Amino acid sequence: MTHTDTKRILLIGSGGREHAIALALSRSPRLAKLYVSPGNPGTQAIGESIHLSMDNNFDAVIEFVKQNNIDITIVGPEQPLVDGIADRFLAEDLVIIGPSKDAAQLEGSKAFAKSFMKKYNIPTAEYAVFDDYDSAKDYVKTHGCPIVIKADGLASGKGVVVAHDEHTAIDALESVFVHHKFSSNRVVIESFLEGVEASLMAFVDGNHIVHMVSAQDHKPIYDGDKGPNTGGMGCFSPSMALNPLVESYVLESIVNPTLYGIQSEGMDFRGILYFGLMIHTNNRASVVEYNTRFGDPEAQVVLNRLDTDLITICEAIHNRTLDTLTIDWDVKQAVCVVLTSGGYPNHYDVGIPIHGTEIFETTDSYTLIHAGTRLEGDQLLTNGGRVLGVLAKSWDIPSAAELAYNAIGHIHYQGMYYRKDIGLKPKTV
Repeated sequence: MTHTDTKRILLIGSGGREHAIALALSRSPRLAKLYVSPGNPGTQAIGESIHLSMDNNFDAVIEFVKQNNIDITIVGPEQPLVDGIADRFLAEDLVIIGPSKDAAQLEGSKAFAKSFMKKYNIPTAEYAVFDDYDSAKDYVKTHGCPIVIKADGLASGKGVVVAHDEHTAIDALESVFVHHKFSSNRVVIESFLEGVEASLMAFVDGNHIVHMVSAQDHKPIYDGDKGPNTGGMGCFSPSMALNPLVESYVLESIVNPTLYGIQSEGMDFRGILYFGLMIHTNNRASVVEYNTRFGDPEAQVVLNRLDTDLITICEAIHNRTLDTLTIDWDVKQAVCVVLTSGGYPNHYDVGIPIHGTEIFETTDSYTLIHAGTRLEGDQLLTNGGRVLGVLAKSWDIPSAAELAYNAIGHIHYQGMYYRKDIGLKPKTV
């Protein structure tokens, strides 16, 4: 294969994850042209932003891909996958990185994922599924707390409540059944698992599964993992909790059985599979959740450590030849701290001017990841709950974290908020 074998890529999405994917693609000598729909100011520095309608039939996307001779389409967010974009592409004989609609149910429905895990003996918390408020409430009162309540459908990382008391549990049920806060009127209620959460993502071609370096996300809004869950307040890679003993258990008892289940169900899964894990003190682990795409902010730290050409990996995923590739990773460790709008994950304002990001243009010591931003002329503005990610690498997690926090000192906008404890004291089990 020569470097003249370049590819035209379409990347779908607009968040921090997509900027991280675009940065990884930009390191490839094989990138001829990158389009990002809709993209953000970070991806605009790498590729061309376009606006394609994501309606359920995906006609506009298919037409664009054909007209512009796109070689590979990469799907960042979960919604198009759950809506079946991969099926449409494959029906047109187009290359897409992302699982089929039935496989995307592993993320799209918590109830589906739990029944899949049960069927294939994959360790996970005990659970029950409810379609009505009264029976769910009775279960909570009988079972007691702590307990975990999950909205069944997609919820942008905000559909999970760990209830340490009955009042919190009932509130969570009301948000689903009474206030209809989520897309689904169904909940999965799980027993509470003790341990440290870690993330392991994998490239999947349907026949083979190759895991990436591990990561550890921080979902709660406040320091010390307090407060409501968010889409993710920061991340580091690798996770200290995923030691070699745990890793071998996870591969044998979780990763490989999941691939077996995907094959047994006849799913076409050529894309990224994310394992949200709870690591227990006995070097065992359980699955908290599956995602069927790169995690956010896990992608930011993991892809920053990827040394192998991402375009070559994407080809191997599509051609089901992952077993022929050696995928290499930077030994340096990475930390990403997320800066949010004031008020997130609840109500927040957008359109606030951001200052001080020029520092990132003059140094390679750290990387600015755009998540919820937009440009108005030359002025960068906030445009979401999670606004920016500040990423740094070093020989250990605490020193990478220190670099990231030093860089954050240069950025200012009204209401800017971030956790002060990402990666400074990495948790082991």
